[in-house]
Amino acid sequence: MNTALILFAVQGLVGFFDNLWHHEITEKLSSKPDARAELKLHTIREFLYAVIFIGIAWFAWQGAWAFVLLVLLAIEVLVTLWDFVIEDQTRKLPKFERIIHTVLAVNFGAILAFFLPVVWQWSGAESGFTAVNYGALSWIMTAYGLGVFAWALYDLWVVVRLSLPEWKRSPILPGRKQEPLSILVTGATGFIGRVLVRALVERGDKIIVLARNTAKTDYLFGPHAESICMLDDIPANRNIDAVINLAGEPLLGGLWSKHRKEKMISSRVDTTQALMSLMRRLNRRPQVLINGSAVGYYGRRNDELVRENGRPQDIFMSRLCCEWEQAAGKADGLGIRVCLLRIGLVFGRGGGAFPQLARPIKLGLGAVMGSGRQWMSWIHLEDLVRLILFVLDRDDVSGPLNATAPMPVTNEGFSQKLAVQAKRPLLFRLPAFVLRGLLGELADLFVAGQRVVPQKAEGYGFKFNWPSLEDALGNLMRSDATAQLAVLSKQDDICWVYYDDACEICAGEIGHYQKEARRNDLAIAFHGISGDQNALAAYGLSQTDVLRRLYVFNVDGRLVSGVDAMAAIWAVIPKYRWAARLVYLPIIHEACEVLYDAVAVQVLVLWNACKGRGRDRRNGSRNAAHG
Repeated sequence: MNTALILFAVQGLVGFFDNLWHHEITEKLSSKPDARAELKLHTIREFLYAVIFIGIAWFAWQGAWAFVLLVLLAIEVLVTLWDFVIEDQTRKLPKFERIIHTVLAVNFGAILAFFLPVVWQWSGAESGFTAVNYGALSWIMTAYGLGVFAWALYDLWVVVRLSLPEWKRSPILPGRKQEPLSILVTGATGFIGRVLVRALVERGDKIIVLARNTAKTDYLFGPHAESICMLDDIPANRNIDAVINLAGEPLLGGLWSKHRKEKMISSRVDTTQALMSLMRRLNRRPQVLINGSAVGYYGRRNDELVRENGRPQDIFMSRLCCEWEQAAGKADGLGIRVCLLRIGLVFGRGGGAFPQLARPIKLGLGAVMGSGRQWMSWIHLEDLVRLILFVLDRDDVSGPLNATAPMPVTNEGFSQKLAVQAKRPLLFRLPAFVLRGLLGELADLFVAGQRVVPQKAEGYGFKFNWPSLEDALGNLMRSDATAQLAVLSKQDDICWVYYDDACEICAGEIGHYQKEARRNDLAIAFHGISGDQNALAAYGLSQTDVLRRLYVFNVDGRLVSGVDAMAAIWAVIPKYRWAARLVYLPIIHEACEVLYDAVAVQVLVLWNACKGRGRDRRNGSRNAAHG
């Protein structure tokens, strides 16, 4: 049995690596709507392994229970085989991932060879569970079981979240412009791009998104953006006023091997060259090309204050940015205004560099990297999006532009300020040689910096909302509960609630809140939408969409739905503010989303369907009787 447990432990370890490296870091399945079927299978398999790992760590499954265990193993095999089929249908597996899958399959065969005789022996005993203890192996299996159970819950949350398009969960209201711009955006599904596209749509522009994965574009933006797979799909007579090019392989997606460096360069340069070809053949050329770049253009600069006239160096990051900017600069010869945004570390919630830098510090494991004296040039995501819009609208802005906050900080200063905000100690240091030994050239992102300032942006009159790190951290480090309640608990504006008044359960729940609102003289307006075909149609939402979810205009003017909509109501009612705070606690919010979308919505849909069929039968009987 010990050999079987060791093999199970190897299976768990290799499986964890496969999940983390391939599914999360390189393939990013949790952000791909078309990976939902694969993630469903992963969830089932992970729940099975959680039961098996913990079950065999402490119990002998005897008699009939031995056959139950065999059934669980058989289901795992079937789920894995079906997973292979789904993977081949939906994505191209990297070679290394196929090797890992082969190792897992061979190891599972070895597990069966050593484990089946034990199970067969158990099957001859009286049915029941007998406590066993394999020492350290039992505890290792328990740790694996708890870990895989936690991952199963995470995958379940992702599956549920991907079941509803983001533009329906967090609706977008297109603005109205007398002369909207037609803007082609690449990299629109990335951390910066998705926020930028929403901002462009909300101000009234018409957006065309170039994306390899149109399912992801549809998931994020729905009817609010046109999605294309190839630039060749754009006819020569198409009017495009501006191009914003943010496409590129993520810098933090893996070690900088020779192959990965080539991919990082080609993903940027090839896309930019394709855009040049498009702009040449258009009958009417765009007015402006806003092209992404990075402060890595300047190389390693120590304490030197770097402005836009700084020169590049002969290192990979500089060469990457230079080649990208040179490819974009050719648009200048076409009479197109070219703006090259040299972007620093982008700090925002839900992605980018900040969560990865903040997480260790929040856990009390924060460390100063290298000497700590290297500079970090950063920018708040909101300011970056505002700067892109500023450059888009200003005809006099061109050339390189540093997209960084005016007050860069050292790594040690950043870590200390972050630790103070998180109320955690800063105890550790990671020497540069350790990081370089582990990460190679990738370590330059952490131990080599640039002290970059946005001279041109400020010279043109751009005002940063978050110029200092202290201000930005105050915004970024607030818990979701604090941030939401700061908005939701305002009393000087009205909260609008849209609900299905034809649903008895919904009407009963909302009726209770109506009474509380009247009792406390609260600014909450309730709107039943069962007879309103056009409720929230401006957001692209159909009546069916609105009937399936609770939607609320919070006092900040945003339309939120589901759990966030419930929290918006609770936050305005003093009696229920504790519930709004509870909902936005880490993990609790994700669990509530699963319960709302996977349980409550489905139960209510089934309930209303049954009630509807019942009413139809009763009405039919009455009509027959009168007839």
